[in-house]
Amino acid sequence: MTEVRLPTTIPHGRTARRLEWAHLPPWLRALVEERCGSPVVSAASQGAGFTPGFASVLTCADGSRHFVKAASQKAQRMFAESYREEARKLAALPPDTPAPRLLWTHDADDWMVLATEHVASRPPARPWREEDLARCVAMMADLASLLTPPPDGLGLDEFAVEYADWPGFWDRLATAPPAVPGFAEHVGEATRLAAAFGPAAAGSTLVHTDVRDDNLLLADDGRVLLCDWNWPVVGAAWLDTVLLMIGPRGDGLDVDALLASSPLTRDVPAQDIDSVLALVTGYFLFSAAQPIPPTSPHMRAAQRWQGEVCWDWLGERRGWR
Repeated sequence: MTEVRLPTTIPHGRTARRLEWAHLPPWLRALVEERCGSPVVSAASQGAGFTPGFASVLTCADGSRHFVKAASQKAQRMFAESYREEARKLAALPPDTPAPRLLWTHDADDWMVLATEHVASRPPARPWREEDLARCVAMMADLASLLTPPPDGLGLDEFAVEYADWPGFWDRLATAPPAVPGFAEHVGEATRLAAAFGPAAAGSTLVHTDVRDDNLLLADDGRVLLCDWNWPVVGAAWLDTVLLMIGPRGDGLDVDALLASSPLTRDVPAQDIDSVLALVTGYFLFSAAQPIPPTSPHMRAAQRWQGEVCWDWLGERRGWR
């Protein structure tokens, strides 16, 4: 199988090209300061992630801190809509969900703004460390219990509906094969596995679907918080735990041992995990070959790395040689 790069060459924590505080219109800065209750004296732009919207930790004259996101409905429509959905979903989560608390929103005057509490924390270290991953896996088990069944009023699609088109990525890859070892020999099996993902992923849990290091906060008070609730769906309780493992697997950790010990995943049929793993592998490998977005210069490299990691992991689990 492919030799995974350890650690990745992606500049973790510095992947985003974002709007800065000075880029916001003066009236919007004044509105944010009014909502925060004090003038902003410094703004630390958050460099993680792959979107260009404003996302900064604001420190105010009264010493308070606030995490604020903003995007223009005209200039950054897709990201404004994403922030709007994030705010809607954060507001609907149970109060004890391990996520930063939504404080306020402004959705008018061509701008979508949301503010969440600032939590003293750090992201998981890269390369991943076993102790950080163990904390995150434990949180995932608590989260799945809390969000089964999903909160009322969100109107979420099922995982199988939201990702119904993804098996088709393998058909496209077959006509433009990626340069990964063993692709020609195993693309047929991977295609069949991905096509079977629907029943494998079925369930009655609200699933985040975007669990990775830049969406996790290891709080100073011992909590683990999950951020960016843009894309939740309803599916199997174990899905987020498996998706979390992609980065740690690429960084050299024995994630299958963790899956075998976690109460969420230890009894899941291996074939079901392989089906979902094949599904996301096809997405990553296909997406990596698309043009690089000018607003996200590291996105394709990140997708390529994750695709290689997943291909290698799937091959090991399936016994490919």
